[in-house]
Amino acid sequence: MSLALSTESQVLTFEDYLRHDDGTDTHYELVNGVLVEMPPESDENLSIARKLLLELTKHLPPDWVVWGTEIEVTGRRATGRIPDLLVHTEASKAAVAGTTRATLTRDMPPPALVVEVVSPGQANRDRDYRYKHTEYAARGIGEYWIVDPETRQVTLCLWVNGQYEDRVYSGTEPLQSAVVPEFGLTPAAIFG
Repeated sequence: MSLALSTESQVLTFEDYLRHDDGTDTHYELVNGVLVEMPPESDENLSIARKLLLELTKHLPPDWVVWGTEIEVTGRRATGRIPDLLVHTEASKAAVAGTTRATLTRDMPPPALVVEVVSPGQANRDRDYRYKHTEYAARGIGEYWIVDPETRQVTLCLWVNGQYEDRVYSGTEPLQSAVVPEFGLTPAAIFG
């Protein structure tokens, strides 16, 4: 469940968000200028993300596959997302190398791939399938994977001419990724 912490009269800029420190370990995303608390993930979602991380690092430089990196995206107002996993390009990795905070601002190259594991609840489904879908496409991110434990499907969104073309994978059908062509897991293996 998300908790909005700002009011419309206290709309934050992305720079305000980067400076925000409430003295806790609470994780926030910035959504249209409002801080939204991100609760801890479920054990199932963490397990799925870990399985994907281990598979991705078989095919990519391990330090290019990360979690916790923020991405500034375009929203009605300032918006920053923290995907469950992110795969850098050489340029996006170079852009955050040596910085004090792993944040890809709009003036930096986009990553190659972001992965979101859908949490339970309609608000979470809307966020991953609708809002992030639009935001990540506008940011020019080559692929966006929506990994859905409820439906046991993976929607692979491939960026083509400024928008995503979506393909849904289920069962034993192997994912066909342009970013990671050798990716070896099927949805059955991801959710198994």
